[in-house]
Amino acid sequence: MKVNKKSWLALGGIAAVSIVLAGCASNAEEPAATEDAAATTLTVWVDSERVDALKGAAKSYEEKTGVTVELVGKDNNTIKDDFIQQAPTGKGPDVVMGAHDWLGELSTNGVVAPIELGDTAGDYLPVALQASNYEGTTYMLPYAVENIAVLRNADIIAEPATSFDDMIAKGQAAGLATPFVVEQGAEGNPYHLYPFQTAFGAPVFGTDADGNYDPADLQLGSEGGFEFATWLGAQGAAGNFNTDIDGQIAKDKFLAGEAAFWLTGPWNVGSAIDAGLNVAIDTVPSPTGAAAQPFAGVKGFFVSSESDNKVAANDFLVNYIGTEEVQLELFEAGHVLPALTVAADTAASDPIIAGFQAVGAEAVPMPAIPAMGSVWQFWGVAEAAIINGADPTTTWQKLVDDVTAAIQ
Repeated sequence: MKVNKKSWLALGGIAAVSIVLAGCASNAEEPAATEDAAATTLTVWVDSERVDALKGAAKSYEEKTGVTVELVGKDNNTIKDDFIQQAPTGKGPDVVMGAHDWLGELSTNGVVAPIELGDTAGDYLPVALQASNYEGTTYMLPYAVENIAVLRNADIIAEPATSFDDMIAKGQAAGLATPFVVEQGAEGNPYHLYPFQTAFGAPVFGTDADGNYDPADLQLGSEGGFEFATWLGAQGAAGNFNTDIDGQIAKDKFLAGEAAFWLTGPWNVGSAIDAGLNVAIDTVPSPTGAAAQPFAGVKGFFVSSESDNKVAANDFLVNYIGTEEVQLELFEAGHVLPALTVAADTAASDPIIAGFQAVGAEAVPMPAIPAMGSVWQFWGVAEAAIINGADPTTTWQKLVDDVTAAIQ
């Protein structure tokens, strides 16, 4: 199994390292190939766009253990619900690909089993490892980490901004009416504004002694939360945030050179490069001097609690999916930073990927706890109202009250 070098060169000359999968086993125990192994089949549900990237790992595992790996491509929009419905019947897969913020729902429904990373746990990016844990137990083998960053048109602005105010000033000095764009829309978009909120010391939830998000510690209502709301109102009045700018308008303005800075994710980099822009990736400029920490979304693989092949499933994930070659194959398929540190460092020989990796070092996992659902339904609407001139203090207090009541 070889990485397609032509594709890597298009990304910036990354040379893929070929690794023999069977020689990359961790200290986790592998099941021995027995007379019954050939009769064992691991059914693995994956995003349809990732099937080809996993064929080499599946073949290598079959050759090593005699266990057949059946890769089933699924619609990413329905795979979670299908898994939750089918797992309890015993008819679902042994392994399913998904996102870490599903963990609260998957755990509540009792459809996922713990996995053992063994000595390989330290081989992953810290944020990936943190996101793979729920209430102190590891449930996911991570393969990718995704976060937003600032795309800068380096032909308009040669150097990164040192702060939020500096970013706006640099754009204005370049003659831009709209120096900076970020997706909002009529109902707001708190995911994209979260880095600025964290810079005021106002995460959504606090954490317990083990680093787990605590639903009883709602930090939205902290002093920093109200400071952020006041700042957000001022930025709305100044035109730096605008609910008329949705994702497409933000994209169009940046691609047309009407904005020099665009807060977005790796999914939009290709469009900027295809448009011939000289793109640089910068950290999110802070409005306070403290780090502006975006959410990190981590993708990985879960083992079904109803699987009859949990040992083989754990082994396949840890010793085959958790290798540099396979994580780089998955990277090639989606161009999202690998979760395995050595693979991330290899991918980061491309400056675009390196930029997102640097920003991701400051990122925090999106809360996977069920209480997070009570936040989303009120959060964006409140922020949009503040941007459009509503009183920051009373509007933010109502947000806090609504979320608190919903959680309780």
